[in-house]
Amino acid sequence: MGKASIVIYITIAVLVLLLISHTPKKPTTKHHSRLRFRSSSFNFSDHNPLHRPHKPVPFDPLVADIERRREDKQRERQYIEQAHPELLVNSSSSSPGHESHYEWEDFMDAEDYLNDEEKFNVTNRLLLLFPKIDVDPSDGYVSEHELTEWHWNQALKEVLHRTEREMDIHDKNHDGFVSFTEYEPPSWAQSSDTSPLGHDMGWWKEEHFNASDIDGDGLLNIKEFNDFLHPADTKNPKLLQWLCKEEVRERDSDRDGKINFKEFFHGLFDLVKNYDEESHNASVSDGPMEAPAKLLFEEIDKDGDGYLDDTELLPIIGKLHPSERYYAKQQADYVISQADTDQDGRLSLSEMIENPYVFYSAVFSEEDDEDDYGLHDEFR
Repeated sequence: MGKASIVIYITIAVLVLLLISHTPKKPTTKHHSRLRFRSSSFNFSDHNPLHRPHKPVPFDPLVADIERRREDKQRERQYIEQAHPELLVNSSSSSPGHESHYEWEDFMDAEDYLNDEEKFNVTNRLLLLFPKIDVDPSDGYVSEHELTEWHWNQALKEVLHRTEREMDIHDKNHDGFVSFTEYEPPSWAQSSDTSPLGHDMGWWKEEHFNASDIDGDGLLNIKEFNDFLHPADTKNPKLLQWLCKEEVRERDSDRDGKINFKEFFHGLFDLVKNYDEESHNASVSDGPMEAPAKLLFEEIDKDGDGYLDDTELLPIIGKLHPSERYYAKQQADYVISQADTDQDGRLSLSEMIENPYVFYSAVFSEEDDEDDYGLHDEFR
């Protein structure tokens, strides 16, 4: 980092801290506060990953790590309750007060960022994180590109963590690989044969596994297994082609092995349209959509036979299944739209500190339960 950038950061930090030091402090309450996090909407039920709602990744790596540990423990406890309920009999984990103590252990890493009232000091965290985000170039401002890269990197860590957790479950012989026989499909896939399209489901079947196996050795290493679980982010051409075939299987309502215009219009076209509109920050059109849908259909239909096969879907598969980088850009655009008070398209350190709820909306303290979580009180 250049000397000029260091001077900029120091100057801004001093000004911000001076402003904060003159801000009236809330009188200390009689309640003892702890750093806690609002319960997430994490759902452990099995469902098709192709249509899983995307969960925003926490802005702060410290918060992300705490949430991951909480989710891991919730998942572990749920597994024990379902598979080995006998282990919970007379267990200390069922004693009163255990849950809060168990939860507090997750927050020990955040202890350095608690103020005198034991509330999370967002200002200190932003002072630390700002220069780590402002890197391309390091000019005292966070651009949309820099914030997108930041969110993307956090998302990739989250995805890899989920993959490693799944690898621990399915790698039965602990050799660092998952074979097809080792992998157990989720409950929705096991029961899919009862559905009208169950016999054609490709997800979790051998075709999907083999497409993920880049080196063809019959085993998935951590990278291949990560692609297997998250095909929207893969660069493996075999897996992308499989994803296109799976899309045809799912949308092909008349079961003729290809997609006609009606099948395209009622499903795929909306996904492409929404992707393009969100990418260009455009408003959703209320006008007739059949004409533009036909134009797009004809553009994709390279052989002009009036149908789309899996090969023809390849150019738009990234719009049908957006990558983590796409969602990272969405998240960055939203954050800037909320915190960019001078409307210059970028964020200064002071703008980020003045709008902490955009970055830390999930933090609250125990005493705030009495006042709708008191979301304006935990940031000091």
